[in-house]
Amino acid sequence: MQSKLLAIAAIAGAIGVPLAAQAQTVNDDVGIAVDRRPAFREYIVRERVPNYTMEDRVIVGGVLPETGVTYYDVPQSFGVTPYRYTVVNGQTVLVEPRTRRIVQVIE
Repeated sequence: MQSKLLAIAAIAGAIGVPLAAQAQTVNDDVGIAVDRRPAFREYIVRERVPNYTMEDRVIVGGVLPETGVTYYDVPQSFGVTPYRYTVVNGQTVLVEPRTRRIVQVIE
């Protein structure tokens, strides 16, 4: 019985790894376009956007806390988007403002 549980856990883990990696993949139709990301990162550095520190990992789908985080409008020069940006744990993220859900981690 225990060996069956271990086998099931191993299979679930093997299946889950590609799914987790896929969840990290950013849809290029969402947020900042691939070719605009380097310029956007430079913009963030120039603007000296404050960093919000939290214990949780910064991942697509993660939800930021209700308080303590400041969100900023994305300049139109980087594309029209309904999302806001902020910096969390040193990483620039796009966030759906209503739900505070991370939709893109700018790499």
